[in-house]
Amino acid sequence: MSRAKVITGIDIGTQTIKILGIKKTENGKEALFLETADSFGVEKGRVKDAEEVSRIINELVENIERKHNCSIENIFVNINGTKLQLIPSHASISVGRADQKVSEEDIERAKGEVKMINLQSNNKKIINVFPKEWVLDGEKETRDPVGLQGFKLELDAMLLSSLSSDIESIVEALEGFEIEEGNIIPGPVADAEAILTPKQKELGVALINIGSGSSSIVIYEEGKLLNMVIFPVGGGNITNDIAIGFKTEIDIAENIKKKYGTCLKKVAKKKINFDIDSPEEDEEEDEKKKKDKNFLTFSEKDLVKIIEARVCEIFELAGKEIKKVSKEGSLPGGIVLTGGGSNLPGIVDLAIKEFKLPCRIGYCKDIKGIDKDSSLTTVCGLVLTNIEKESSYSRGSKIGKKIKNFLNNFIP
Repeated sequence: MSRAKVITGIDIGTQTIKILGIKKTENGKEALFLETADSFGVEKGRVKDAEEVSRIINELVENIERKHNCSIENIFVNINGTKLQLIPSHASISVGRADQKVSEEDIERAKGEVKMINLQSNNKKIINVFPKEWVLDGEKETRDPVGLQGFKLELDAMLLSSLSSDIESIVEALEGFEIEEGNIIPGPVADAEAILTPKQKELGVALINIGSGSSSIVIYEEGKLLNMVIFPVGGGNITNDIAIGFKTEIDIAENIKKKYGTCLKKVAKKKINFDIDSPEEDEEEDEKKKKDKNFLTFSEKDLVKIIEARVCEIFELAGKEIKKVSKEGSLPGGIVLTGGGSNLPGIVDLAIKEFKLPCRIGYCKDIKGIDKDSSLTTVCGLVLTNIEKESSYSRGSKIGKKIKNFLNNFIP
């Protein structure tokens, strides 16, 4: 039996590592497999122990290849952490062709030139260029200058930098697989690929991912990336707060968050007796059994206070980033929440109250066979980015071939 060629995304998270494989069919994109495992060696989204992460990934891959008869290739992987930083930059070049028409080569030269800046640290590396505005002979608001005539082409862009050591750690964790630096995608960019539509990016939208070890915000308007920041605060901090507030263990606090966690004050009225030993058991049982149980008693009101305080902190950090690009209150696309932390009941209402903007939960809808689960956003975005890259390459190759054939007609 021949093995199916798959496109693979590996989401290296603080709490879990996910591997998703999809294939392209006539009917769209179809999931072949999705495997997850508890994550170790990752702190606040950054790989700290590459050897441990590599062990987990290899075990998942072996399991996938055995169960699904698939070879793992075409891999895209995420990079996260607070060390990711956007830097503004500017470049200016002379149009190269004799007829003064801007070519794809000019575009690539400008993108290469805009990366030539002095980084504050020798341990930093530019991993992506996001054009903000092209200026041709002083004329601004030129979105795609290719084919236009002019002498001087300028580019204003945002450069995304990362610590070289963070990139090296990811490459080391995926040792044995063919991974190029171009296959390492910032988590927030993958999220946007999975959820945001071109229309939303055009109108203006902010996407907030609340993960376990960190949260991120990415802001678009007029189809351009305006801002992207990762905060060292996430759902894991909520769990820690519950553990401290209720003086209990982390695992118990996590179970309480999953079972009773909410941002809704109006339902927070009663006392809860949480069964520490058997948190998954049915609450309806006779009194004799209940007396033998080990309970942790707390009020819903106290739980909501703990959760709301930390969620509001994340929203406050995100709000400051929106203010930096002067878009507070003027994002018609509103706020989109995603990531595992967005599953808290009442979080949409709290976001609407804090941001005074429309808000919804974002899920990936473009892959058949994937559950409606906001915690899968990043891994879905990774494979979709891969497909987009392959499609662009394929389209570019065909166009290039047509142009070459056309030009050959003029060669004597």
